[in-house]
Amino acid sequence: MRVLIAEDERMLADSIADGLRSEALAVDVVYDGDAALEHLGVNDYDVLVLDRDLPVVHGDDVCRAVVESGALVRVLMLTAAVTVPARVDGLRLGADDYLTKPFAFEELVARVQALGRRARPADPPTLERAGIRLDPSRREVVRDGRYVHLARKEFGLLAELMRADGAIMSAERLLEKVWDEHTDPFTNTVRVTLMKLRRKLGDPPVIETVPGVGYRIP
Repeated sequence: MRVLIAEDERMLADSIADGLRSEALAVDVVYDGDAALEHLGVNDYDVLVLDRDLPVVHGDDVCRAVVESGALVRVLMLTAAVTVPARVDGLRLGADDYLTKPFAFEELVARVQALGRRARPADPPTLERAGIRLDPSRREVVRDGRYVHLARKEFGLLAELMRADGAIMSAERLLEKVWDEHTDPFTNTVRVTLMKLRRKLGDPPVIETVPGVGYRIP
């Protein structure tokens, strides 16, 4: 899942980003509405965590632009306003969910994950393919009855390949879905992470390389 955080309180924004990254999410951060619109025009996000009172371009206008564009990104609006009319106004703008400050981080994570599930076809409770069973909610992987301990990026990479249901995923697409914008697009991080993932999954190999195209689990 890829998330964009648009929040002008930098310490709060960076804290949210660090917390979501610890949940194996790919997270980008911006601090004003203009930068949010720029990122939304370039990248495909599953969830936008949007502060309502953004500078440069107001959060309300960012939300309107998202709705008018027809983008599939789900919007979680953050605000210090606690009144019912304020929450109703935010939802009427097109926000999918609303969270008032201050909030419990665990609740924000749960809401982001719920919105992410709505941003794409729902996953089954577990993903199963080629003798591998992956449980997204528990972040557990079992192959042929053997528990496989994976690092966060290895887990994210395997999850995306299994969600592809046999289709080929390019290195660029995997980089976009599992890592964030600070990752060098010319890096070999996908290849290196795949090498580690293959080693942990063991034999026989299940991740196939399609030369010049990408990777898949047939």
